[in-house]
Amino acid sequence: MKNNFILTLKEQLSNRKEIVIIPHKNPDGDALGSCLGLKHFFDLMGHSCSVISPNEYPEFLEWIPGQEQIIKYNKSEEESEKLLLEADLIFTLDFNSLSRIKPMDEVIDNCRAIKVMIDHHEQPDDYADLMYSDPSLGSTCEMVYNLIEALDVSLINKTIATCIYTGIMTDSGSFRFKSTTGVTHSIVSNLLDMGINHTQIHINIYDTYSFGRLQLLGKALTNLVKVEPLNAVYITLSQKELTQFDFKKGDTEGFVNYGLSLDGIKFAVILIENTQEKIIKMSFRSKGEFNVNQFARKHFNGGGHHNAAGGVSYENLEMTTQKVHETILQYKDQLK
Repeated sequence: MKNNFILTLKEQLSNRKEIVIIPHKNPDGDALGSCLGLKHFFDLMGHSCSVISPNEYPEFLEWIPGQEQIIKYNKSEEESEKLLLEADLIFTLDFNSLSRIKPMDEVIDNCRAIKVMIDHHEQPDDYADLMYSDPSLGSTCEMVYNLIEALDVSLINKTIATCIYTGIMTDSGSFRFKSTTGVTHSIVSNLLDMGINHTQIHINIYDTYSFGRLQLLGKALTNLVKVEPLNAVYITLSQKELTQFDFKKGDTEGFVNYGLSLDGIKFAVILIENTQEKIIKMSFRSKGEFNVNQFARKHFNGGGHHNAAGGVSYENLEMTTQKVHETILQYKDQLK
């Protein structure tokens, strides 16, 4: 984090401001944790702060402190646009392209507010006035902790620590991903010292699944396909299958990692049909040197991290699946 970023931000926050914080569409634990952790911090500083999410988030995140105050743009457009247009500062967290918050992006373009990006994904777009971008860090929540530490670490309390821990835990794969460092664990140690209930946080995220979700997981594993003779697999889930098992937002979270858990597999993909939006949503995961960020950007209108990325297709499920299979075969030298 550069000194001029902190100095400029400190100057902006030196008097009371109207602040709006925005996560990406379909926010996950890191997006919500970072937004709410930062909101609680700004509240303690005496600012007026709102969080506006482009849409809903999974039920297993509906316990994070302060989530009940989040405004959903897709349900409260008029209220959201009023707050955005009156804001002095707009923070965009855990995304680096305004395409991730459509259709809110059009409103943001017309806002007078200073825009601040805090994000850990690669290749950020150039829309922010102030930017804290660091792809080497495993979560936006870790970045928010660094920011709070630079501004006023004495304000971190149990509520803020709970939010930040949630995002670090989820985006690090419960601390097993390569981006988890000694610094990450040092931050977590400080959060634990605030008295957070880390056991309950894990239970809230991972041990509250519905019966339908486990049945859907069984179906996903039945649909698993290995791309012979390469060390790559993919999973497909049709809209019919999602409906059959009473799909709810967030139910497929983590499914792609089951493919990557197979011995020897270097690359895993999941393709999920959404007939309402007329898209096929894809998640890509890899081990080692295979760069799924580049794969997603080149072939499937997406991007993300070296070992974790997302993408989208506007063709039907059958055609998209065929394209994924054929595209993977082009990488035989890297996926043997």
